[in-house]
Amino acid sequence: MRLLHDYQGVPIRLTDERLNHILEHPEMVGLEGVIGETLSQPETVLGSISDPDAHLYYRLYTATLVGEKYLCVVVKFGQEDAFVVTA
Repeated sequence: MRLLHDYQGVPIRLTDERLNHILEHPEMVGLEGVIGETLSQPETVLGSISDPDAHLYYRLYTATLVGEKYLCVVVKFGQEDAFVVTA
């Protein structure tokens, strides 16, 4: 498990299971480090329409395997902590 921090310093858990799920996406190969960067330096953060406890952190990356792409890291906030759902 990794403990990341968002742009406000809020600790966010990234479990090995969630990281493995994210890295199964072909466009995420070699981009493990950008998850933390997106959380700590997002261009935009939006609340989820479908889940009031989730926030979507967005950051544009120009050099990915599929070209220019926004990365969206979805974080669920609970009463005790926050964790990455997917990216």
